[in-house]
Amino acid sequence: MDTPPHPFRIANFRAYWAARLMMTLAQNGMIIVIGWQTYTIARTTMTPSAAAAQLGLIGLLQFIPLFVTTPITGWVADRFDRRWIARITVSLQIACALTLALVTYEGSMTLPVLFGVAVALGLGRAFSGPAFGALAPNLVPREVLPTAIALSSISWQAGAIAGPAIGGYAYAIAPYAAYALATALFGLALVCLLLIGPVPRSVPVGKAHPLRQIADGLTYVFQNKLVLGAITLDLFAVFLAGTSALLPIYAHDILKVGPRGLSELAAAPAVGAAVIAVIFSIRPLKHNVGPRMLISVLIYGAATIAFGLSTSMPLSLVALTVAGAADMFSVYIRSSLIQLYTPDDKRGRVGAVSQLTISASNELGEAESGFLAAGLGPVGAVLVGGGGAIVVTLLWTWLFPSIRNARTFDPPTTLIDPVNKPETVS
Repeated sequence: MDTPPHPFRIANFRAYWAARLMMTLAQNGMIIVIGWQTYTIARTTMTPSAAAAQLGLIGLLQFIPLFVTTPITGWVADRFDRRWIARITVSLQIACALTLALVTYEGSMTLPVLFGVAVALGLGRAFSGPAFGALAPNLVPREVLPTAIALSSISWQAGAIAGPAIGGYAYAIAPYAAYALATALFGLALVCLLLIGPVPRSVPVGKAHPLRQIADGLTYVFQNKLVLGAITLDLFAVFLAGTSALLPIYAHDILKVGPRGLSELAAAPAVGAAVIAVIFSIRPLKHNVGPRMLISVLIYGAATIAFGLSTSMPLSLVALTVAGAADMFSVYIRSSLIQLYTPDDKRGRVGAVSQLTISASNELGEAESGFLAAGLGPVGAVLVGGGGAIVVTLLWTWLFPSIRNARTFDPPTTLIDPVNKPETVS
């Protein structure tokens, strides 16, 4: 039996990997600067609590477009060429970055401009997420998909590490430079996506009414308890314990480390995550995947609590690094389970549901953190979130026995459809 090729030996996957790296660098560089600009502009006329609420609003505005369009975006990813969906959404992000660069260069940046761009970015990510996620399994043999997921995570984490640092340092040199750099990186991502050639696809989703096809995807998620449990565990754990929205407050008012320190705080979780991703790309996890995912989320919650209590920059960096490593451990297992337990013709719709929960845990979690910090203070918000993540994990261990009983990534054989042969989209 022939050994499947390593993902990096496949030209389409290499182009996909590079595109995701460039896109993630740009996104994270922009996000950290948008947060800093929002908070500093708000602080010129508002109290710290009111300014914290503006950070929450930025997260909410990114989430609303995704929430509204999720039923459509998954169907689009299953119905149309996923490569072109990714290319179009990256083009939208180029326009957003260029707009912010020009407005910042002219010195006319305002909160309404930042809020408007946040909505546009949320719309672009709503369509790009399912398409990007469902495209990866089309580029590699099924046997090496967990390795491809780990490598894809490395590109994402590398972007998450370098992106905030690049954005923070570029902003310190010239505020508009961070957005100009993001524009160039998005442009490189678009070039890489254009290099992806024909890819295998499953049979089309059929001629049923689009609403029926959308409902089929949602039904699959709710009927597959392992997929449902994995998706919702990430939703509630990260929704409660996410700290990214509060990092500008910690950098500005608690640790007092400025924009460069903020970039280091933002990069710390990605450093830990990258280490785990590299390990898994070399030596993929194979056994006791469900229990290990649950343990990793418990560690994530505990590390978040440690960060909330810290008033030391080194200790804060360590806590965030551990949280990032634990989160990556969980994400690697969750992503592999969802991809391998989902038929290809439903991956776009299931991916849209997964993205909705991820965005709810990230963008909506940022809104929750900002609003909670406005009432309890940033430290109180982080402590409540970390403790909540621990409680949710213990509850999910009981509610979803299929997770704690999952020993390998091997899906049921019923997912393999020998009749629906792959076709090639040119």
